[in-house]
Amino acid sequence: MTKVTVKDLVEKFDFEVLCGADYLDREIITSDISRPGLEITGYFNYYPSERVQLFGRAEHTYLSRMTSDERLLIMRRLSREDTPFFIFSRGLQPEYEVIQAAKENHIPVLSSTTTTTRLSSNLTEMLHAHLAERVSKHGVFVDVYGLGIMITGHSGVGKSETALELVKGGHRLVADDRVDFYQRDDTTIMGEAPEILRNVMEIRGLGIIDVMTLYGAGAVRKEQQLNLIIDLKELKKGAKFDRLGTAEEREQILEVAIPKITIPVQTGRNISSIIEVAAINFRAKSMGFDAAQMFNDRLTTLIDKNKL
Repeated sequence: MTKVTVKDLVEKFDFEVLCGADYLDREIITSDISRPGLEITGYFNYYPSERVQLFGRAEHTYLSRMTSDERLLIMRRLSREDTPFFIFSRGLQPEYEVIQAAKENHIPVLSSTTTTTRLSSNLTEMLHAHLAERVSKHGVFVDVYGLGIMITGHSGVGKSETALELVKGGHRLVADDRVDFYQRDDTTIMGEAPEILRNVMEIRGLGIIDVMTLYGAGAVRKEQQLNLIIDLKELKKGAKFDRLGTAEEREQILEVAIPKITIPVQTGRNISSIIEVAAINFRAKSMGFDAAQMFNDRLTTLIDKNKL
């Protein structure tokens, strides 16, 4: 989890600061957004004061119809020590009492021209991306044909070298050696490189190389959804691997089960080409075409015919 301040959001979305410019270092601790509709009617039995307080057209209209004293009283009750900031959508300008209560409690008041729903979505997405729980995994993360593939395996199996071949083939590097993952929603895991490792790879015998400098900005990507895990294992005598591709293997990352394929590694096998095929085959399966199932159906049909 990284630290997010009001200033970060102002710079990211170009919000107008109506008051509280000296208090933009206030920290935001949750990605949840609150629209204080019930609170401005006087209901404070449950008030999530630690959230960003977003005022849309409905809240602004209700406030504007109050008397000055009523408005000041409500806004003072909304202004808590842990309230990060107030923000008004659609370019709406708050009443004087809103500014007064915010100034008394050192709370910034911001304005955005964005619609309320879109503003809420933008804020939630950014805050969740920065504040979500993160886990680190050892491996190489690449974008192959638009699919996020993490290549895993023990040290020295050739993960980075394989990723370099993929980059040379026009695919993109997300992270080498260590990948930080966070959960964006119930079914989506996003991965990115730690700041210190961004755009670089370690190749044995060469050391550290900067992929963006060598291959251009199109060879790297800041973050990507994780779609598939490919585990590289040395092919040893007696080892068993799925021959037909019908086995369903998954690995749990945070709260999402990610499909996983194990690929045997031995001299002479072009692993980067196999990973490209794996990516295409995975996309075909997601579109409803399963070659392994088709083969099984043909085999079953042939067996049934031979029984006659």
